[in-house]
Amino acid sequence: MASSDHKTNYTESNIQVLEGLEAVRKRPGMYIGSTGSQGLHHLVYEIVDNSIDEALAGVCDRIEVTLYADGRVGVRDNGRGIPNGIHPKVGLPTLEVVMTMLHAGGKFGGGGYKVSGGLHGVGLSVVNALSESLVAYDRYGGQLFVQEYEKGKPLGPMRPIGPEDATGFELVFRPDSTIFEDTQFHFETLANRLREQAFLNAGVYLGLRDEASGREVRYQYDGGVVSFVQYLNLNREVLHPKPIAFSAQREGVSIDVAIQYNDTYTDTGLFTFANTIHTAEGGTHEAGFKAALTKVCNDFARKYGLLKEQDSNLSGEDVREGITAICSVKLPEPQFEGQTKTKLGNSEIRGITETIVSEGLSTFFEENPAVAKRVLEKAISAARAREAARKARELVRRKNALESSTLPGKLTDCSSKDPSQSEVYLVEGDSAGGSAKQGRNRNFQAILPLRGKILNVERARLDRILANEEIRAMITAIGTGIASDFNLDNARYHRIVIMTDADVDGAHIRTLLLTFFYRYMTPLIEAGYIYIAQPPLYRVRKGKQQQYVYDEHALERLLDDWGHEVEIQRYKGLGEMDAEQLWTTTMDPETRTLLQVTLDDAVQADWIFTILMGDRVEPRRDFIQENAHEVRNLDTVG
Repeated sequence: MASSDHKTNYTESNIQVLEGLEAVRKRPGMYIGSTGSQGLHHLVYEIVDNSIDEALAGVCDRIEVTLYADGRVGVRDNGRGIPNGIHPKVGLPTLEVVMTMLHAGGKFGGGGYKVSGGLHGVGLSVVNALSESLVAYDRYGGQLFVQEYEKGKPLGPMRPIGPEDATGFELVFRPDSTIFEDTQFHFETLANRLREQAFLNAGVYLGLRDEASGREVRYQYDGGVVSFVQYLNLNREVLHPKPIAFSAQREGVSIDVAIQYNDTYTDTGLFTFANTIHTAEGGTHEAGFKAALTKVCNDFARKYGLLKEQDSNLSGEDVREGITAICSVKLPEPQFEGQTKTKLGNSEIRGITETIVSEGLSTFFEENPAVAKRVLEKAISAARAREAARKARELVRRKNALESSTLPGKLTDCSSKDPSQSEVYLVEGDSAGGSAKQGRNRNFQAILPLRGKILNVERARLDRILANEEIRAMITAIGTGIASDFNLDNARYHRIVIMTDADVDGAHIRTLLLTFFYRYMTPLIEAGYIYIAQPPLYRVRKGKQQQYVYDEHALERLLDDWGHEVEIQRYKGLGEMDAEQLWTTTMDPETRTLLQVTLDDAVQADWIFTILMGDRVEPRRDFIQENAHEVRNLDTVG
């Protein structure tokens, strides 16, 4: 798979050193985003990204990740390995330079890589600095070399082990438990990331094995981004079986695009990547894609007579309804905004992307008029619904302006006017709502009771969603507006707490609410404003002792401690608790447990919400069967 010039020209002089490794252990969040689960998994991503860089250079086609039973993680590739002679500028073995110095790598103009996705070249040294222990295995030049480290410092010199036919690089590390809140890696989280990389790097094998459980996954997709959109649409009804796909190169930049429309009503299905890094906040490539899509759709809608002269143009929102699209850009010197690479900033990329997408989409529409008309008719239908939704929003605004209070009557608001100090509980049912109103701290806690199950927004357009009374009440209470009207600065509460019963119906209501927030108020999740309350399942009494228990495992442990002569009350619903009990267990900041909803992986979130809330039953049943073993508390209903 490798070309000979890549193999022979990659030497010590290609590795450039910009600065030493400092402050990483003191301020890890600056380098990996956080010391929570997201930052922990970021360590693996950094090493995998370096292996992917070898794949982008055409010298690696196999990457394997192993979760060892003792908590260590290993990543191995079959790339070139790391040059291991003495570095000309530093006077140390090059492997040690790469492992111990920040900004040391083959990505800073030394000719090591034309295209790179690694974290500005800091990846390996940061992983080393944040590891309790680390061993580097370097297969280079017919030899195997090993060096061991502890908290970023070498325990001894790099040493040759013996001849080795294979080439490549391998790291085995144990994250530092004094830095990370939790050092447990999650199989699914890593599997999702590796699957994504396999889609974006056609033909490259990525494997993950968990030594403790025996679980193993293998990913290799020759179809690239086309396979990616087909996977994302697996559980949806598509408008055209074959995705729209095209690739092109301009000015040293290569762009791969795949588009496939489905019959859903949201426009959250565009995912952009720069050098295989998911750019969650978009950037110049996303802006170019959107501009081209909107212009081409309008041009062809008029060409086919679907839009008349007097009709307004389709908006970007209209032409993206029901889209699933991947836009993957590979460029020599990406300018990412922020250390964790969530937005591409290269100004020249917008024009290049816009040109390539315009040409590719126009060619497809010319050659496939039946598919083009189907896509455009959906966009025109979306435009009509958008106009109906606009009128519905205006009606809501006018109605509010005429009333003495713009807040919904069922909302019991808090006295604080500081959003950062205020929280609202979305409570299932009037009974629990009554207890919550009596038990709350009225200074900063607002209560909004919800009656029954809200509309499943996965199967409805915005005009129908706005007609739902419970959803309108939430939108008005939260204050941000919705969809294109959304403004995070107008949020009236910085903690929006979903509080539902600990049963099947409660779980369903919670999922409906999360689907609504994910599809139409995503920035609330991204800002960390959405929480899930954790009411207790049991109250256990023994004499004068009393304890609330939140899951079955905790109950078993408590019974082991207390013996079995106890009184156990099982809470079927929030309404069974009086105001004082609800406050003590679920609402008091001193004693409650809140789960913050995060959006670590938008691609996987989109896929799961489609399975759980979409029209197709089979995928949902398969998902539940596959994941049932992870459910701790399961109520059966007859």
